[in-house]
This record gives sequence, C-alpha cells and structure tokens, in this order.
Amino acid sequence: MAITDIDAFAHLTDADIESLAVELDSIRQDIEDSRGERDARYIRRTIAAQRGLEIAGRLILTASSKRSAWWAGTVTLGVAKIIENMEIGHNVMHGQWDWMNDPEIHSSTWEWDMSGSSKHWRFTHNFMHHKYTNILGMDDDVGYGVIRVTRDQRWKPFNLYGNLLFNTLLAIGFEWGVGLQHLELGKIWRGRDDRKATLIRVREFGVKAGRQLLKDYVAYPALTSLSPGATYRSTATANAVANVIRNVWANAVIFCGHFPDGAEKFTKTDMVGESKGQWYLRQMLGSANIEGSRALDFMTGNLSYQIEHHLYPDLPSNRLAEISVRVRQVCDKYDLPYTTGPFLVQYAKTWRTIAKLSLPDKYLRDTADDAPETRSERMFAELGDDQRRGLKSAIAAVRAKRRVKRAAKAA
Repeated sequence: MAITDIDAFAHLTDADIESLAVELDSIRQDIEDSRGERDARYIRRTIAAQRGLEIAGRLILTASSKRSAWWAGTVTLGVAKIIENMEIGHNVMHGQWDWMNDPEIHSSTWEWDMSGSSKHWRFTHNFMHHKYTNILGMDDDVGYGVIRVTRDQRWKPFNLYGNLLFNTLLAIGFEWGVGLQHLELGKIWRGRDDRKATLIRVREFGVKAGRQLLKDYVAYPALTSLSPGATYRSTATANAVANVIRNVWANAVIFCGHFPDGAEKFTKTDMVGESKGQWYLRQMLGSANIEGSRALDFMTGNLSYQIEHHLYPDLPSNRLAEISVRVRQVCDKYDLPYTTGPFLVQYAKTWRTIAKLSLPDKYLRDTADDAPETRSERMFAELGDDQRRGLKSAIAAVRAKRRVKRAAKAA
C-alpha cells in the first residue's frame, strides 16, 4: 500500500519536519535574493540558440531530397523542439522567469510548440501534479489513468498487454497525451463531466492542435517544397519524426522523475492537514533525479534535478544544480534518501516497473508494503524501536534483514 503516514515513514518528529521546512525555505530565499542579470542572460541566450537551431534545421530540410540532409535537418529540428519543450516552455510556464517582468518570457503568455494548450497544461501540471505529487486519486500523472505503476492500482486484464503497449504509444505521441489530459476523457466516457466546461476545453484544445497540425504538416512542408532540393512529403515526414524524437525524449525524462525505484506514492489521507514541511517531504520522497553531464541537464530542461524542481518549481532551472548540493546536505542531516541514478538505469527501472506490474500481484515477489515501486510505513514493522533511526538507515536495515532471510532460505 502507498504511504498513509509520511511522518512515520520518514522517521521524523514534528520538530524535525518544522526544522526541515525552515532550512529548505532558507535555500529558496537565498536563490530569490541572488537572481539577476546572469540568470536573465541565460534564458535569453537559450531562447536565441533554440530559435537559431530551429531555423538551421528547416534550412537544411530545403535539401531534404538527399538522405543525409533529411537526417541532418530532422535531428537538428528534433533537438530544437526538445530544447523549446523542456528547457524553455516547461520552465517559462512554471513562472521561473516571471520576476524579469518580460512579457515575452512570462508564464501567462508563453505558448509552446506542441499540440497541447499551455493554459490546460498549467492546470494539469503546475496545479494538480505539483500540488498533489504522487497522491493516488489526485495526481493524474500517476500512471496517466491507464498504466499501472503501483500495486495500489487494481490490476485489470488490460494491464497484461496494455501496460507496455500504452506506454510505448504514449512515448511516441506524448505531446498528444499531454494535450488530451485536461479533457478528462474518462469522465466524458462515463458521463461524469461538466459538459459545458468540457466543450470549452475541447474547443480550446482543437484550436491549438489545429494550429500545430497546420504549421507542422501544411505550412512548413509547402514552404520547403518550393526548394528544388525538397518535396512536400520529405518535409512533412521530417517534421513528424522530429516530433517523435521530442516526444520520446520528454516522456523518458518525465517518467524518470517519478517512476524509478525509490519514488514513493501517497494516499489521500496523508495530505489532510499537511504542513509545509510535510509537503516538502512528499516532494523529496516522490521524486527522483538523473545523474549525468551538464549537457544532459540542459537537454532535460534541468529535470535531471527533479527533486529540486519539485521543491522549488518556480526557481530558475539554471540554478537547480547549485541548489542540489544544499538539498543533498539536508537529506544527509535528516538521514533521508536522495534518489538518483544514471539516466539509462533510471529509465530501465521505469520500464521494469511497468512490465512487472502488468502481471497480477500473485506473480510478484515483494510485498505490497515493501516493493521497489510501492512502499509504506508498514515496511518497518519488523524492525525494533531501537533500530528505527532515520529513513535512509531504516530502509538499509530492512534490506539487510531481507538479504539474511533469502540467504537462509537458499541454504
């Protein structure tokens, strides 16, 4: 079962949690006080570089009749779309650059290069996901309503083939999954929606998606086909592949943030009366980082620091690396785990979880309270009170006991 008592799971007292909040608030204040020209220059240069990369990709595609030019243009355009989506669009719409008071780089005015409406995304992501992170029944990003990613989600025969199939389709068409999320198709299908509000959202989505389709598959291919070195079809195909490149990458990065081992899930009861310190704890325990180079950080929109992003979603992304040093120190001080790992390892763990949970629980080895993808405070029941140190130490103690039992059983 998911965590129902975050205080008990984290092995922290009320005083500890209050002190934790004070320390994390102090980090926020330091960054807010130090924002300035260096940060403004970063985002402006990023936007300029991204636009230059997109122009370069589209110019290369004017020779897309040649296979080498087609691939070069397609990959260049795909990278430009990734940067626009991850490091610019996602972060701008979080309000990370609102302090600049620049209408071009403001969360209320930015519209990104994908089929989903930024207005809808700000609600489903900024509000629902970041406020109710990994709370079952509140955060729709937990399995996106179809994929089973925790044992708290009841197994259905559909999961046997649907888990892997749907995740593959979601990765390929991720922009459409994001765009359709706010329409709440499940409620529409069951007749539980507010029909008037639904029609408004459908119309808004249709307008944005229509414009995107027109741009990617009509306007740009028609323009490029004027070149003797390109055809309408070659450019339309290149745009489609560039979108898939962006979609698969964005899906992988986002899934690595909340579905690898150690990214905890929570119940609705655990948010009742939630203090600021408990909210901070839930963000830290429900998120996972990716280890890699600065280039990887940039291409992920700095969501390689997903823990820090969830603690401070509206602080500039270029500051998350330095914030992570201090957050690690806080975790060490309170004996809390800091979930992180190489990109390929974290991504493989998400697919392993999705594949494993396509099966009924009776075929799974670990208990519902002590599995890599589903843990709760009940996993520590076998530990004596004298062994209940911090969470990180307690988890290590439980794993040690498990290894001893398995060794004894094997012997």
